[in-house]
Order: sequence, then structure tokens, then C-alpha cells
Amino acid sequence: MIIDDGILFRQAGEKDADTLVALYDRAAAWMRDNGIDQWKPGDKDADHFRARMRDGEVWLAGDADGRVIGAYELWWSDEEAWGVQPPVAGYVHRLMVEREAAPAGSGRRMLEHAERRIAGTGRERARLDCVSTNPRLLAYYQGAGYRVVGEFPNKEGKDGRVYGVILLEKRLDRLTVV
Repeated sequence: MIIDDGILFRQAGEKDADTLVALYDRAAAWMRDNGIDQWKPGDKDADHFRARMRDGEVWLAGDADGRVIGAYELWWSDEEAWGVQPPVAGYVHRLMVEREAAPAGSGRRMLEHAERRIAGTGRERARLDCVSTNPRLLAYYQGAGYRVVGEFPNKEGKDGRVYGVILLEKRLDRLTVV
């Protein structure tokens, strides 16, 4: 367990899959209710999160009372959006915040935790993508130091829907490693 600015971080295990599904569904419902066409409740099941645990890392963020306040996935490659790349980056996905419980700034703390995890492997870049129709999220990531490095206009969802994503990255030269 890692304590970072009052947030407790731990890697998710098999037993956490249902918690992650519920967190995802609540975040997706919030997006839908706020006019953001991005995630859909029910799109990610327990098998999705278990697969991410096997292929990368899934991290839970909690408060001092043990309540989950957020989570994120950390992948070591993302060929679907970024193509074949040398191993110089980690890829942050599904940064989720429990809006009813998370203190202000929790999303940024989770993003910084992911960046330190990536830097700890010797990789020099954090990468992520966001749908091109979400300017608020793009501004959020840019405010966290990410810069636009490309666009993938024809990403296909598992439902067959085609959408565009903006590719962002941040250099991690000066981070303290976790």
C-alpha cells in the first residue's frame, strides 16, 4: 500500500473486479448525465478488469477509511491507438473518480501516481488518449502537462461505433519514482 498525499494506493486484485465495474458504471452514468458522449454504463465487465490486471496494472485509490475513491488502468503498450511503439511509455486508461467520495484533486493525484509508476520502470513518457469530442477532458490533461502529439480519427469501439481520439503524452524526466 502506498500513501500519497492522504490517498492510499493499492494494486487491484481479482476480488476487486466488481468494485471496478461499479465505479466505471457510475463514472459512465455521470458522463452521460452531463452530456459527455464517451463511456457507456455496462460497457466494461469484471472480465475486462481481470484482463487488465493480467496484462498491465490496475490501481485503486482509497481514503483513510478504506473507501474506494477512484481507480486507473496502466498498460505497457497500446497498439490499437498508438501502433507498434518502442517500450518508452506507459499508457493510462480509465482514470475514474468516485464523485461522491473523492476529495478535490483526486484525479490529478491518481494521474501523478501513474506517472511515477511509469517513471519507476525507466520509461520516459506517460501517454493517454481522450475522445476528440470531449474538449473539457482534453483541457484537463493539458493542464496536467500533457501535450497533443496526434489524433487517431477512426478508433472502433466493441459496439462497432467509430470515433476519434486525441493522443497525448507527457515527458517524465524529473519525477520522483514510487
